[in-house]
Amino acid sequence: MIQLHPLPYDFKALEPYISEKTIQLHYGKHQAGYVKTTDDLINKTPMENLDLNNLILTASCDTVLTKLFNSAAQVWNHQFYWNSLSPEAQKHHPSAQLKTSIDKDFGSMDNCLKKLIETGMNQFGSGWVWLARENNNLTIFSTSNAQTPITQYGLKPLLCIDVWEHAYYLDYQNDRKEYLTRVVTNLINWDFASQNDN
Repeated sequence: MIQLHPLPYDFKALEPYISEKTIQLHYGKHQAGYVKTTDDLINKTPMENLDLNNLILTASCDTVLTKLFNSAAQVWNHQFYWNSLSPEAQKHHPSAQLKTSIDKDFGSMDNCLKKLIETGMNQFGSGWVWLARENNNLTIFSTSNAQTPITQYGLKPLLCIDVWEHAYYLDYQNDRKEYLTRVVTNLINWDFASQNDN
């Protein structure tokens, strides 16, 4: 059975950048809905005892299981997203290893942040923006819909930003750039990214 993990902070904790109302809808309806759909699909099947990662990997290899993949991957992506954000982001800094890689691969932290925003703006339709390590290099890229880098060999996700409309529409209407700018500038959890880079 797949669980809805508790948020790592209070519903109001990301205000004024992401409102309590948005988080209640996003976490309490969208993510909870993906959890329920996933559990319904695996109930009383040989897959019901798989953990979430293995469930995603199994479903990603079979087109018959597309609905299951979409639901399970969205559960994983959302859990990763919430941990990628922090209400105390100003206290978090990349580890020495991650900072060195950011400077090497993007030229500076400012360039890295600009690239995250630009990539989110260039994602057509719903999806996700990722900072990941690919071999010895950092890369920033987007995925569509429920696609997730854990299905791609050699990619280690460090953090992500949700660019589905439900992540920002109540707070920013259709202004995705403002949402991305505020999240990237004020909420990125670099401690989480650094832990994932070990």
